Amino acid sequence: MATLVGHDDRLAWVRQARLTALMALVFAAGFSFQLAMGRSSFDAPAIVHAHALVFFGWVVLALVQSGLAASGRLHLHRRLGWLGAAWLLAMLLVGPAVTLNAVRMERSPFFFQPQPFLFDDIATLLCFLVLTAAALAMRHDSGWHRRLHFAALACLMGPAFGRLLPMPLLVPHAFLAAALPGLLFPAWLAWRETREDGRLHPAWIIGLVALPLALLMAQLLAHSALGDRLYAAAVAGSPGAARPGMAFPPPPPLPG
Repeated sequence: MATLVGHDDRLAWVRQARLTALMALVFAAGFSFQLAMGRSSFDAPAIVHAHALVFFGWVVLALVQSGLAASGRLHLHRRLGWLGAAWLLAMLLVGPAVTLNAVRMERSPFFFQPQPFLFDDIATLLCFLVLTAAALAMRHDSGWHRRLHFAALACLMGPAFGRLLPMPLLVPHAFLAAALPGLLFPAWLAWRETREDGRLHPAWIIGLVALPLALLMAQLLAHSALGDRLYAAAVAGSPGAARPGMAFPPPPPLPG
């Protein structure tokens, strides 16, 4: 997350920093609500806790970085950007690991079919990583850099919305219902900029199309013969192998 920010970009960064703060609040609200409802357990496997730490850490980093750019503290923004680049490696390792653990140990949410869930979740992460890598590559062009980073952050909001929305009522489109609302944040910025400047920056087009396209490709793979083979290999030798990948898991028992 290192970039050069000119004076003309300050207002744009301030606006983006405010929306990043709102997105961070959605993340906090989603996971706090889950904890308050007794749906989260500290007895979860260590990989789940590592996942929460690494991914929420990125949200905090994004909030700090946008605030630094908005306030003009570019030297700190650039230095902290190298931490962000290294942080991506942890996300690349932990993200697929926690999803694979969920389908292997039959811990995937009951409103998701395990096989599409595996491919959808990994596709979402890859979309985030590609957009973030592109933002880092464009770090000397503030316009591309900040827009791509913001669109990448929106790709991570599915788990937050998934803890706030009535997911069982959204079956069989529960994953899309959780994953796509995050795009409302970059869509709003894109709309506002277009009204003011009279043109839509191409970074917004890429950022807004990337996630739906990634999920479409994941769905096509999940419902293919190749997807069947890949899923079978992923869960082989685990409890998850006993359950068909396209069958919804049973809901948890009611308390009491």
